[in-house]
Amino acid sequence: MIRTLTIGTRGSQLALWQTNWVKARLLEANPGLEIQIQVISTKGDRVLDVSLPKLGEQGKGLFTKELEDAIREHRIDLAVHSLKDLPTELPSDLEIGAICEREDVRDALVARTVKSFAELPEHARIGTSSLRRQAQLRVVRPDLMIEPIRGNVDTRLRKLDEGQFDAIVLAAAGLHRLGHAGRITEHLEDDVMLPAVGQGALAIEIRANDQATAEIVQQLNHETTNLTCKAERAFLKGLGGGCLVPIAAHARIDANTLNLLGLVASPDGTQVVRGDCNGLSSEAILLGQNLADELLSRGADKILR
Repeated sequence: MIRTLTIGTRGSQLALWQTNWVKARLLEANPGLEIQIQVISTKGDRVLDVSLPKLGEQGKGLFTKELEDAIREHRIDLAVHSLKDLPTELPSDLEIGAICEREDVRDALVARTVKSFAELPEHARIGTSSLRRQAQLRVVRPDLMIEPIRGNVDTRLRKLDEGQFDAIVLAAAGLHRLGHAGRITEHLEDDVMLPAVGQGALAIEIRANDQATAEIVQQLNHETTNLTCKAERAFLKGLGGGCLVPIAAHARIDANTLNLLGLVASPDGTQVVRGDCNGLSSEAILLGQNLADELLSRGADKILR
């Protein structure tokens, strides 16, 4: 019987919030369990002077590798990740033990002076380092001046307040979790900005052969979130893409029906292939694979190349 667990996490304010949230839920479900938190620095935390797209292949595992090394070396028992940071294929000795209930999946606009996305002036400066966000912003507003921005949530908000940008785009989930919901100018809906695969969901990664830890963390698994994220991740995997490619997806479940929206775009926003599909939620992975195949057949393969 496990009496102590060590959770690994990145040291950012948001990562610590997420980890402490998981810790609190585990303690609620398992009175008497002792949980320690170990902060581990990742390459993504240290390399702040290069935009994520420019890292290319070097960007794989940017926020996860050091945590995964600590799991397999038994320095920690589990790691809490933003699911969108995890690659679709994990090392064979590791697995996702649980996906927690999703926060708001949408992206959010935080503007300095205007009250909505539609009110942004011509040639407004928008801060984001995400190719996915850049591409979709350029589809609806090719006039916008999109510039890279790195750093944690507070750093990005400070850069906005200093006047370096007219607006920035961030995941709504992070703003909500850190108490910055009041800063949100507008939540961007799917017709403007499809979110990243797995956005708003937390994943708990464990050793593949650690049954005792698996039984504990499984208590935090949220089945609806798990199924929607499985569909989105199957879509991403079917396209052969990673989190640094302009790919977006959002799945919802109503009763037993899963609806999946997907998008592939060129970084400049001049080429976009969108699609959607519906089916049984129990076939989430198949639905994701099928939508990927459909978009590839309609020209997404050329964009990705």
